Amino acid sequence: MYQNTYDLIVVGGGLTGVAASVSAARAGLSVLLLEKDGCLGGAMSNGLVYPFMKYWLKQENEVERKYLSAGIFTEMRERLYRYHPETNDQYFNSEFFKIVFDDMTTEAGVSLLFHALVIDASTDGRRLSGVRVATKSGVLELQANYFIDASGDGDLLALAGCDFQLGRDADGYCQPMTTCFRVGGVDVAAFLAEKPKLQEIWRAEQAAGKITNPRENILTFQGLGEGVVHFNTTRVVKHDPTNAFDVSRAEVTARHQIAEIMAFLKEHSPACKNAVLLASAQHIGVRESRKLRGVHILTAEELKAEARFPDAIAAGNYAIDIHSPTGTGTELYYFKAGEYYQIPYRALLPRELDNLLVAGRCISATHEAQASVRIMPICATLGEAAGNAAALAHKHGQSAHEINVAELQDILRANGAVLEI
Repeated sequence: MYQNTYDLIVVGGGLTGVAASVSAARAGLSVLLLEKDGCLGGAMSNGLVYPFMKYWLKQENEVERKYLSAGIFTEMRERLYRYHPETNDQYFNSEFFKIVFDDMTTEAGVSLLFHALVIDASTDGRRLSGVRVATKSGVLELQANYFIDASGDGDLLALAGCDFQLGRDADGYCQPMTTCFRVGGVDVAAFLAEKPKLQEIWRAEQAAGKITNPRENILTFQGLGEGVVHFNTTRVVKHDPTNAFDVSRAEVTARHQIAEIMAFLKEHSPACKNAVLLASAQHIGVRESRKLRGVHILTAEELKAEARFPDAIAAGNYAIDIHSPTGTGTELYYFKAGEYYQIPYRALLPRELDNLLVAGRCISATHEAQASVRIMPICATLGEAAGNAAALAHKHGQSAHEINVAELQDILRANGAVLEI
């Protein structure tokens, strides 16, 4: 039955949106989760983003890992293990994860609407009142008391008129887009042995103009099964991830780069003599696009200083990992053993609206800080915080700005989330 009013509408069904919608629904809210594709998982499912980047505390002598992304993210991983026992802290099967997310949302009572693209938003003063959504059934008008933008690209916050930053300060360029792909029929042990030499040949052919892809190296991962290698090697620069025509051109460019890489492997890698292209991502992967300019803008300086905030709702220590927005090179700042930073609740709050929360990679952060907080484990924890915050606001009849953050922190800790070590 068609329902057009909910306690909470969440836009975006990636790990952020799943965590947010499930957390709020478990707290008793009626929740609608809008997803523009046909399954949950977002970048993981439709962009083939893999594996999980490290989300645990680095220790000199690692005996037992101290996870910085836990809570509902731990539940996600434990549920995946039931379907796919081969999973571990980093490697996973995204096809089974789709089913895990279906299970979690269905059990929590979340209403799902797939193939649903938000195209407009209505505001009334400091309140976001509704959204218009393009679907197979036509354009739907939907209302809610609270909203969470978990779209990754900040689609809802932009439509609602909130301030945001696109790309870096200097020129507005975002980190490059990448289409991941998977190759089967590879002698993986031989390929790993060949890889240092392949990197030399790759750079030489780049310098000679034979390789058009500006990425400086061949980046691959294993763990998907015998003979399968995951490639995160395409790179499309100087395209705007929020411009439909730029994204369309980027999709075509990245697929041509895939063909270029496959030809390179066939020519130079004996380990890939029987290699076959198994799959490429349904849509190109976006590292960075819109970022909220919210109540607090998280900076790289705060991350490097191991910032501690009284309103902390998540923690992380993934490297500040900036792929060149204009060409070759990747800038990396690594956190040392024992180092981590906190993320404040205020980074989820727009300055303009009282009933909208922003979670995932489009939170309020600079270009440099976003390069660390953007990974999937951290995004899941931000979604959990946003969903519980919406539930608290609903419970007490408050705005998202007015909730007692200490009460939110208590709920997160009780659910196993990590705010501090």
